[in-house]
Amino acid sequence: MDTQKSAFRLALQNSIPVMTGYIVLGTCLGILMTSQGLPAWLCPLSNLAVYAGSMEYLSVNLFVNRMDYIGLAVTTFLVNARHLFYGVSMIENYRPLGWKKYLLALLLTDETYSLVAVKTQVTDKMAYYIYVTLLDYAYWVAGGILGAVAGSALDLNLPGIDFALTALFVVIATEQWLNSDKHFSAIIGLASTLTCLLIFGPKNFLIPAMIAIAAILTFAKRWEDKIL
Repeated sequence: MDTQKSAFRLALQNSIPVMTGYIVLGTCLGILMTSQGLPAWLCPLSNLAVYAGSMEYLSVNLFVNRMDYIGLAVTTFLVNARHLFYGVSMIENYRPLGWKKYLLALLLTDETYSLVAVKTQVTDKMAYYIYVTLLDYAYWVAGGILGAVAGSALDLNLPGIDFALTALFVVIATEQWLNSDKHFSAIIGLASTLTCLLIFGPKNFLIPAMIAIAAILTFAKRWEDKIL
């Protein structure tokens, strides 16, 4: 019980930055949805069922323009395909959890990964993984509820509010860069993205960039220590 309490306290402490970001993002999403004429209940329901911040922001326009289900499914897969790459690195960490590992895999987001992938001084690591994952999920759902209430009650329409998610990604990337001794993956990601952006243009660079990053990291990982 003491180890679980310790794991919970550490998970709560470490997830406070995520809580701040998720509450703001969820609230902004609710306001954005209601400002586009979508029903207030759609945001909390979307947060419960989808749990993909970038896709949920994109889905606002998809809902408004009534995109077909197949197109929505393909777009969702492409936007969140990055989870396949970094999620693989958590397989061994989650293996001792039995059936719970499937739940943690389902709820693995960029922000949660940034917390569970870092070494922590905690006795019960499995409990820590679970608490971090569930806390982050609760923050996101709570933000959606607040946003739905604020958007419907205050009738807000704030230009540029959809930039909140981009701002959070920038903060996370900066924090990981500062806390890491090796920057091989970050450099590969940045270089591949910029190269594909120049070659394919802003509308078509995403998929080629993801393929390039996955290929380079797969074949060049063994030379990482020699390069950097």
